Amino acid sequence: MSGLLDDFLIRATLAGIGVALAAAPLGCFIVWRRMAYFGDATAHAAILGVALALAFNLSIMLGTLVMALAMALSVSALSGRGRAMDTMLGVLSHSALAAGLVAVSLLQGVRLDLSSYLFGDILAVGRADLAVIWGGAVMVIGLIWARWSALLTATLSDDLATAAGIDPRREQLILTLALAVVVAVAIKVVGVLLIAALLIIPAAAARSFARTPEAMALIAAGIGGASALVGMALAWTFDTPAGPSIVCVAAAAFGVSAMIDLLRRAA
Repeated sequence: MSGLLDDFLIRATLAGIGVALAAAPLGCFIVWRRMAYFGDATAHAAILGVALALAFNLSIMLGTLVMALAMALSVSALSGRGRAMDTMLGVLSHSALAAGLVAVSLLQGVRLDLSSYLFGDILAVGRADLAVIWGGAVMVIGLIWARWSALLTATLSDDLATAAGIDPRREQLILTLALAVVVAVAIKVVGVLLIAALLIIPAAAARSFARTPEAMALIAAGIGGASALVGMALAWTFDTPAGPSIVCVAAAAFGVSAMIDLLRRAA
């Protein structure tokens, strides 16, 4: 195993699979709750986290985790306060991204390849990065597994959750924490501009093939993992960016799913 991990391509593929497996079940909840822009806003805040981490000589992982969590908590706290949710998310998402880019440009004495954080640099994943990615993936999968029934009930209806003795705001907080962890571990793989795509597209593609929520989560994980494998193979073969290649494969899977839906309705 040690020898295998010396190969950068194997490390990159394992990193892609780890992120995909963590993002898949969480992505299902984002699709069910119609929180796509919520994931985008959280991901965009990660660039500001990168700038703060470099400014204070902290771990990039810690900086992105803190800022992603802060953004997610801010959005949760502001929801239902009289403003249209999509408008508020749009303002916060793009403001966070712009503030992060400005903050990075103001850093003195730091050489930073900004494109690697915007679009990912999966081929540069090292052993330590791989341990962080899989550690985060296991934590997210374990958290969602342990809270699956409560999360699903709260997703269906706040009133139903309350009647069942479940606090819907607590379940929202659990999803928020899981989303922040996924953003923090995925930034190296697909970058902040593509994290939301990896969360949403495999889950959306799985919807046509699943009859139960559990099946949708498992199929989404399969589509995400397969997208990582095929995307890496295509990137290696055609010398294309790895992160975007992975997302393109997932998008192709969604295209197949949409076509199947159309054929079913026409039959």
